[in-house]
Order: sequence, then C-alpha cells, then structure tokens
Amino acid sequence: MYDLLIIGGGPGGYLAAERAGENGLKVALFEKRNLGGVCLNEGCIPSKTFLNSAKMYEHAVDGKTYGVTTEGASIDQKAIVKRKNKVVKTLVSGVGTKMKHNKVEVVSAKAEIKNRLNGVITVVADDKEYQGKNLIIASGSDVMIPPIDGLKDQLEKGFVITSREILDLEVIPKKLIIVGGGVIGLEMASYFQTVGTEVTVVEMLGHIAGPADLQISKLLQKNLEAKGMVFHLNSKVTSFGDGYVEYEADGKSNKVEGDYCLISIGRKTVSDVGLDAIGVENDRGRITVDEQMLTNVPNVYAVGDVTGEWMLAHAAYREAEVAVNTILGKKDTMRYEAMPSVIYSNPEVCFVGETEESAKEKGLDFQVITVPLAYSGRYLAEVERGNGIMKILVDKKRKYMIGAHMVGSYASELTIMFGMMIEKQMTMAEIQEFIFPHPTVSEALREAVFQFKDN
Repeated sequence: MYDLLIIGGGPGGYLAAERAGENGLKVALFEKRNLGGVCLNEGCIPSKTFLNSAKMYEHAVDGKTYGVTTEGASIDQKAIVKRKNKVVKTLVSGVGTKMKHNKVEVVSAKAEIKNRLNGVITVVADDKEYQGKNLIIASGSDVMIPPIDGLKDQLEKGFVITSREILDLEVIPKKLIIVGGGVIGLEMASYFQTVGTEVTVVEMLGHIAGPADLQISKLLQKNLEAKGMVFHLNSKVTSFGDGYVEYEADGKSNKVEGDYCLISIGRKTVSDVGLDAIGVENDRGRITVDEQMLTNVPNVYAVGDVTGEWMLAHAAYREAEVAVNTILGKKDTMRYEAMPSVIYSNPEVCFVGETEESAKEKGLDFQVITVPLAYSGRYLAEVERGNGIMKILVDKKRKYMIGAHMVGSYASELTIMFGMMIEKQMTMAEIQEFIFPHPTVSEALREAVFQFKDN
C-alpha cells in the first residue's frame, strides 16, 4: 500500500513526489515518457538553450556598437541542438536522482485509474495494480491541433511542426511561419529571426503575448518588428497547403509561404487517465479543484496543466506543494493573484498581477506609473538604443501594488520581486524604505514607487 500515487512525472508530479518522499511518505510516480514532462524535455528548458545561443550570436554580430568586433560569426544549428540535448539529459538525470534519494518508486508506463473502494485508490500500469491512500493527477497537457483544412496532412508531411519538432530542427529555415503569437510562438520567433530566418507570425487576436498588458504587448511587437519580424494580427487561419498557410483578415483571403510552419495556438489538457472510473469532475478534461488542489473525490488531487488554470511549470510546482502539504495535514492554500509570467524573447517580458485592462474591467481604483528603464544606469550602460519600460499599477486606497509589467533586460529575474510585493501587499511607503543595489535594473522600480501620488 502506497501513501501516495502520482500520475505524471512533469514539474507538478515530480515535485509532489519529492516533497512527499522528503516527508517519509511511500510514493509511486507513473510517467509514460520521460521524467521532467513537457517543460524539461520539449518546452521551458530546451527553448532557453536556443535563446541563449541566439543572444550570444546577436552580441557577436552587434558587438561593434560596444567596441567589440567579431568577424565570421555564424550559427551551427546542429551544435545548438546537440547542446540542448545534453542540457536536457543532465536535468532529466537530476530529477531521477532526486526520486531515488527520496525513495520514490518510478514506474515508466502509462497509468490509468481503475477504482476507489473503501478509501483505497487503485491505479493500473503495465497490467500491474498499485494501491494507494491518496492520488495526485498531474497528467499535463499536449499541443492543441485544431480541425483546420489541410493541417493534419501537413503535419504528416512535415511542413507543419509543433513545439516538440522545432526544438530538434537542425537546419535554419529561410522562411518560417508561426501560427500563434503567444509565449511559445514568440520565443521561437525571437530565436529564428535572430539567427537569420524571415519570420511571419499569424495571430487571431488583435495583439500578441496573450494576457500581457496591451502597452507591454505593443512595445514588444515594435521591438520585434524592428528586427524584421512580420505580424498579421486579427487573422484567422483557414487552411494549410504545401509550403503555405492561408488566412483571412479584414474579409480578404491571404497567403503566406514558408519552409516550415510552427503551430502554437495553445495546449489542451491530457486527462485520459480514467477519471470516470472514480467520478472525478472535469470541464472538457480540465479537472475541477478547490484551493487545496482537491477534486470532488476524497483524497484525489490534481495539479499542473491538467487543471487548465495556469499552464506554467512554476504554477504546477506550487500546486504540488499545496496538495502534498494538505495530504500531510499542513494548512496551505493555492493563490493565483501574483502568478508570474515571462516571455524569454529579446527583449524579455514579464508580468505579474493585474493588467491595466483587467483592473479597469474589475472597476478597481488604481494609479498607473510607467518609467523608462533608462532610469537605470546599468540598463543604459548595457543596452544600446533600448526602449524598455517598467509599469506598475497601484491600488489608490490601499496603496499597494496590484500589477507589475516590464519589457527589457533582466525582466525574468525581477519577476519574483514583483510577485512577492504583490503577494504580501506591501505598501508604496514600505517599498520606498528598501535599499535597491546600485547599479541594477531593479532601481527602475525605486523610481516608480517614488512617483506614487498619495492623495
């Protein structure tokens, strides 16, 4: 008898296993592919190795601006993919080592829920039954493939690829079409545009970067367009053909051609794990949970992408901790008000909390403060022709930050600072008393908080 069964070895699953094992629980973790899930094997980490190589290449090519001349800089895509695979292998091995250290039994097979009788949950994997007192479902998500004319055929032919295949691409396409201007699409667009590909992004919405603040979204688009990227917004893809994508915009049919097309319009939950066998409530595969990540079935929890709440690895990490703490009898609650989001494009983008649009929609009384990152001496010293900004939203009555957004260097590393301030509802007066290290980009926040008008 296991204390905890976990279906899915991605961020939510393996962290839940680690935390439970650390606390002495007997754990079985089921993973049908590779430990680490999408994030580690074909998402967050692989894409960052690509983007780091692009950043180094851009520094070499543009070094003359900073007094450094490099001749003959070039991209070796095969070497980049090889390094990516090495990084992934190292991290996957690290997850496996942690599982062994915490005495977690890892079962490399697809798992399915069989039943729940007298409080005991049975899961079947490789025709073997496993019984446990608690179950965490962390089965993740997969690429969304919409029913668009020609898409299935072009996926089979290899013209259309997903986020999985593009990270194994060993050639630099001359032309790349990206359908979807969200995080994945923009990060891959940023990489390939930097290394010499002509990138065209086709997006159905009137803006890029999904839920990002519109001012931030527009500034990011401006920066990417300055590098040669082309955007077709308010454009609905109607069909895929051999080397082309057709879309409608303003009532007219248009066609864009390319060597490859990345489809990145979102992800769908993977919930084919036998939910009906024990009556787990879900909305088209999105498992319904409460603030402790508990489903409607006693002792059955769900974390990560399968809940459909925030499809982010760090959201899954925290959800896993809340679920395990609840199992251990520790009081804990999942909160999403200060969920950090990052787009690792160049320039980077981060956002936490309310956007100007969401705050207005909720009828909040707030003040918007926007400062150029040029207020930071470090930013000015390191970024030539930079137009980055930091934007905060402050609740006028309670005088604390409810949203923070940034375009520019080190945005990803500053996100946690914004998140902590929003989570802890720190007032502007409290933040003003902080000592910001000099020179750092974080000093732009000091400039912003001192611009708050307390009236």
